[in-house]
Amino acid sequence: MEKKKKRIAVLVRDKKRDRKYEALRMAVGLTLADDEVNVFIMDDKLEIDEAIAQNFEMLSDLECKIFTNNPENKYEQMTTEEIAHAIPGYDVVMPY
Repeated sequence: MEKKKKRIAVLVRDKKRDRKYEALRMAVGLTLADDEVNVFIMDDKLEIDEAIAQNFEMLSDLECKIFTNNPENKYEQMTTEEIAHAIPGYDVVMPY
């Protein structure tokens, strides 16, 4: 029997740079199980440094979708309300 893919949402919402980095690193790791992983960058403008850029590159290569509710971020835009409506459709939600 084939394993059903899980839908996993990673919410990046902590204001600390290290926690944001850790959330993105964790999202990359979650792709190892071949599940669908989507990332939601919440509220703050994400400052991109080399380490964070590497995680985004890997997520992009793995075809993970990245959403944000902050127009200063260059990722696909969703309002907070749209994100709130999308979250119940995931099997696992990981807030960071």
